[in-house]
Amino acid sequence: MSSAAPLLFGSTDTPSDEQLLVVDTGLEQHNHAVAPLADVRPLAAFATEPSGQIVGGAVGRTWGACCELLQLWVAPAYRGAGVGSRLLEAFEAHARARACTVFYLTTLSFQAPDFYRKHRYAVLAQITGYPNGIVKYLMHKTEA
Repeated sequence: MSSAAPLLFGSTDTPSDEQLLVVDTGLEQHNHAVAPLADVRPLAAFATEPSGQIVGGAVGRTWGACCELLQLWVAPAYRGAGVGSRLLEAFEAHARARACTVFYLTTLSFQAPDFYRKHRYAVLAQITGYPNGIVKYLMHKTEA
């Protein structure tokens, strides 16, 4: 401990950017001290129009044999045409080239759980309690 003075505890609905940065920086420093986080590598796949305009993307990261998909988005005009599937396939292929065999993501019930099921992801956990019956799913798949 750095001081004998008692600590004060409080919470807020409106944390400042400075407060958030202190926590984020502290956690990041701790994590880097105890785990090989320098090995975490970003990964992304994009669909673009000939003009270069991005109309879809898959964004995530790899670490060891694990690949985490953080975001998958397709512009409304391109939905239902297989763009999401092709993005996911390109993203996963790039991860496989990095020797990834474990793939995981989170999605909400109003997003794309059925889409991911079609791509062989299984529900590992689900969290209820969100408004309007919304469910958050942790999904994964493992390849040999």
